[in-house]
Amino acid sequence: MKAVIEGLLFAAGDDGLSSKELADITDQTVNEIDLLIHELRVDWKEQDRGLQIVKVAQVYQMTTRSDHTTYFEKMAQSPNRSQLSRASLETLAIVAYRQPITRVQIEEIRGVKSDRTLQMLQRKGLIKEKGREPGPGRPILYGTSTAFLTYFGLTTLEELPPLDSIFQWQEWEQERQQLYKRLGIDIEPLVEEETP
Repeated sequence: MKAVIEGLLFAAGDDGLSSKELADITDQTVNEIDLLIHELRVDWKEQDRGLQIVKVAQVYQMTTRSDHTTYFEKMAQSPNRSQLSRASLETLAIVAYRQPITRVQIEEIRGVKSDRTLQMLQRKGLIKEKGREPGPGRPILYGTSTAFLTYFGLTTLEELPPLDSIFQWQEWEQERQQLYKRLGIDIEPLVEEETP
């Protein structure tokens, strides 16, 4: 059961899971879940693992250890990790122009799952949680951060270019595909999609 809980916490990511949610999923009691998580914490500490389980706002999350921060900072600053992929830029543009916005709303616009992209953008500090949407499940609302403005050299969000100018490339891409189709040439679309 400890392995199941470990897997569930990993899959839950930044959202984490409460004792009650874990109990409902695993058919255990809340007390049994809390005991199993305590055992997991002790096991990981004794094994000197790179991860830990923390409880934040009544939710268990799997996180890295704070004493390894130096290495994560080096990883984040390495040149090959500093550039944003097309999927990241697309997601970031959606957040910037439609904030506050939920993950599900982003995925509806993009047409692909965006969990990993959102997590990466949060790690880079370009987006952050802006609260929770009222209603079922109270999903997280995302918005841009001060680091976003710094990254793109903006003073305020009002300096963002008009939305039409950003997405003109889509029209160009459609024209390109139509031309190649008329010429009988098979091509891959330029739109980069994230693997679900």
